[in-house]
Amino acid sequence: MEDIEDLVGAGAPPGLRLPVTSVGVKPKRKPKARLLHDPVSSNPQIPGTQTIYVKTFGCSHNQSDSEYMAGQLSAFGYAVTEEPEEADLWLINTCTVKSPSQSSMTTLISKCKTAKKPLVVAGCVPQGSRDLKELEGISIIGVQQIDRVVEVVEETLKGHEVRLLSRKTLPSLDLPKVRKNRFIEILPINVGCLGACTYCKTKHARGHLGSYTVDSLVDRVRTVISEGVKEIWLSSEDTGAYGRDIGTNLPVLLNAIIAELPPDRSTMLRIGMTNPPYILEHLKEIAEVLSHPCVYSFLHVPVQSGSDAVLTAMNREYTVSEFRTVVDTLNELVPGMQIATDIICGFPGETNEDFEQTVNLIKEYQFAQVHISQFYPRPGTPAARMKKVSSIVVKNRSRELTSVFESFSPYQGLKGETVKIWITEVATDGVHLVGHTKGYIQVLVVAPDSMLGTSVDVKITSVGRWSVFGEAIESPSLGEKVSHVGSPIAGSPSCSDSCNNCDCLKDPEPCQCLIDNSCGQQINNSSHEDPISVMDGNHSGRNFITSIQSLLVRKRRSRGPEKTCEGNSLKLINHQETSGTSSKLVVMDWILIGGIVVSFFTSVVLLMMLSSEIPS
Repeated sequence: MEDIEDLVGAGAPPGLRLPVTSVGVKPKRKPKARLLHDPVSSNPQIPGTQTIYVKTFGCSHNQSDSEYMAGQLSAFGYAVTEEPEEADLWLINTCTVKSPSQSSMTTLISKCKTAKKPLVVAGCVPQGSRDLKELEGISIIGVQQIDRVVEVVEETLKGHEVRLLSRKTLPSLDLPKVRKNRFIEILPINVGCLGACTYCKTKHARGHLGSYTVDSLVDRVRTVISEGVKEIWLSSEDTGAYGRDIGTNLPVLLNAIIAELPPDRSTMLRIGMTNPPYILEHLKEIAEVLSHPCVYSFLHVPVQSGSDAVLTAMNREYTVSEFRTVVDTLNELVPGMQIATDIICGFPGETNEDFEQTVNLIKEYQFAQVHISQFYPRPGTPAARMKKVSSIVVKNRSRELTSVFESFSPYQGLKGETVKIWITEVATDGVHLVGHTKGYIQVLVVAPDSMLGTSVDVKITSVGRWSVFGEAIESPSLGEKVSHVGSPIAGSPSCSDSCNNCDCLKDPEPCQCLIDNSCGQQINNSSHEDPISVMDGNHSGRNFITSIQSLLVRKRRSRGPEKTCEGNSLKLINHQETSGTSSKLVVMDWILIGGIVVSFFTSVVLLMMLSSEIPS
């Protein structure tokens, strides 16, 4: 099928509606009435009344794109769900960085076809590989056309195949948005990159560097702060390259954003992944920004290999020495600096000596977060044509490096310390809340949900390999002590191949195999340890009240989100967000039950008294 632009330009064929001008509707604005070319009688399904399942693969940039698409669909009346069986149409936002991500996409497409659901595939795969066999007969939308997702969905629901891939201008930052986490804004500052890595296919999809203006990004920051956002993640395929196409640079942008952050440190800024070549030019300026009280002292800087020979084969455009300069300078100038990095094991031509240099580099710096990946040849890239290293060798190298990495105890010195954390998530165990220190170290605490979106001082009580555990010294909203339960779990998953590797990804969370930060991380599928399931000798004697609190919190979070509609917008009611009052409701329930019981017995007594006074 031809591209939709060609069809519209030649006059819409029967049933194909011309592009609507209200796709870029501002948040909270109700859509105008729209006239369809097909009479309602010929299509019993009215556009805007269906339910859409949205699935996202890949990096934080992809997650932001999905949030924008969900926001536009909601603004036009569509309901958005995480349950595919409930949906009338599936929207899959894809990642092309690694074979496993694309394989997952293929599997999901097959399931969709089996379920006979209409399907739209978005993101990097269709943009970079539009002729892929799996995409035949499927509507596709590119990475820079997300502002037209409503149009594509409507036509697909009517049975039309739509292919919308032509790049024009960057999507507006002011489109409606439904955040997966209402406290976190993922803000794309640019798309594409200036690199030409021989193994990376992302540039095929995202293209050359395209930066948003400083003014547009600052305006967006003001907006999201007013909406209650507590963390702003700057995301792109390479934040360090920002502004080179429009005559500015990253330090200029960062300082402009910092000027808008509340001085009470209620909203924190996190800088996304940057490659070494571009940050080298601004190291001191970046260090000053990372030292600011409202900026996390954390940066993701991929090295990929400890061998200059391999870096040359990768066309990474820096040396190991230059990477060391970045790390050493930031560690020296930024108190409590935390750096995450990436390694590709088994790149074509990597010798045992090359790999040994990589192991030695990781041992020397003992990074707390390392995304380790086996090399995956991506079709159409120069590396795919290079002579491969034996798969057995690649797997053994990955295991060895993972073993070295897991032998580190990066957080051991924190036990007993009191630190400030910013709390923005609920852990997957349903009991703990997840906060981060200024160095973006993950801290798990048992606390009421009313503490979500707040900052609090905590005392670190125990240390795990991937997280630390703490107890809040005082709840800012309740003024009460909050106790810690649990201890680290032995044998937590390593950050090996479960974390995806490419630079473009690593944004969502520093690997702990959390989610979409290495290329395929999915912004908050964090795999937090479950400290309730294992207890060590230091915690088995915790008092009964703390245990009861934990059970109440677990019960409180057992209910899932409810959906309701207000006008044309989808509203998700998440009991996790409202459970700050849940504990109060539990008390009220008992009071009401007690009142009912007392009233019942009072009524019985009165009736008995009255009956005794009535003459027989």
